Amino acid sequence: MNEQRDGTRVKRLRVRLLMIAFAMACGRGDAPAAARPASVTPPPRARTAPDTVIPAGAMGAAVRRGRALLAATRDSLPSHVGSSLRCFSCHLDEGRRESALPLIGSYAHYPQYRARGARVDLIEDRVNDCFVRSLNGRAIAFDGNDMRDIVAYLAWMSRGVTAGDSARSHEVPSFTTLDADTARGARVFTESCVRCHGASGQGTVVAPPLWGPKSFNIGAGMARYRTAALFIVDNMPFDKPGSLTPQQALDVARYIDSRPRPDFPGKAHDWPGGGRPPDVPYTSIRTY
Repeated sequence: MNEQRDGTRVKRLRVRLLMIAFAMACGRGDAPAAARPASVTPPPRARTAPDTVIPAGAMGAAVRRGRALLAATRDSLPSHVGSSLRCFSCHLDEGRRESALPLIGSYAHYPQYRARGARVDLIEDRVNDCFVRSLNGRAIAFDGNDMRDIVAYLAWMSRGVTAGDSARSHEVPSFTTLDADTARGARVFTESCVRCHGASGQGTVVAPPLWGPKSFNIGAGMARYRTAALFIVDNMPFDKPGSLTPQQALDVARYIDSRPRPDFPGKAHDWPGGGRPPDVPYTSIRTY
């Protein structure tokens, strides 16, 4: 009897340990565990670097502060952020997820010529581009501690990447043959996006706003529906990434980007040398 009792206890203990391990696995990610059904496998994560890899001393302190600024951008820099988004709203898993605008290697890709401004940008220019467009805010000082620490984090994330290496393209060839439909996109939004982003796209405690006064402005990359579709098809819905077809991703991106959002005052001066992509939702003034 004692042996049977002990065997039963061991079995119960094993079951409890398995349940705890499963709960811990489901709790990882960029959204609270409560926002995801326990039966869903967590989204795939890109390669990670443990905290112990961050160097000690002043360099480590700068890297950690840079990461903290990107994680709580509005709270940390309220005078420079006009939206309710943070940098990690788009750069998922602290910039480590390969399919979600990864920051790994970003430092090594600059200086870089960018057609939108028709000039060679430094990494600091790119950071400020996100502040004024994606965060609908104001640029931070080039030579200030905030920029220094953000760039330190980007450099740390890019260690081992050779300067000039090309960023991996996430183009989905089938997108080029598809036409977007906002009516279909509205249905996809209701079925797959409302529970996290809200019925009016206003955002919730789980996910950021997709339109309205606290979202990214019209000059942001995500305001281009084909760019947004590439992000959506790989990463959304958050608890079931990859479950939408390319057509559904394109349709819902078109619907989201058709909704009202803040203007960008400098938009008319984008692509001064021509070559404006067809999904840009505004016109530009060519300077030649």
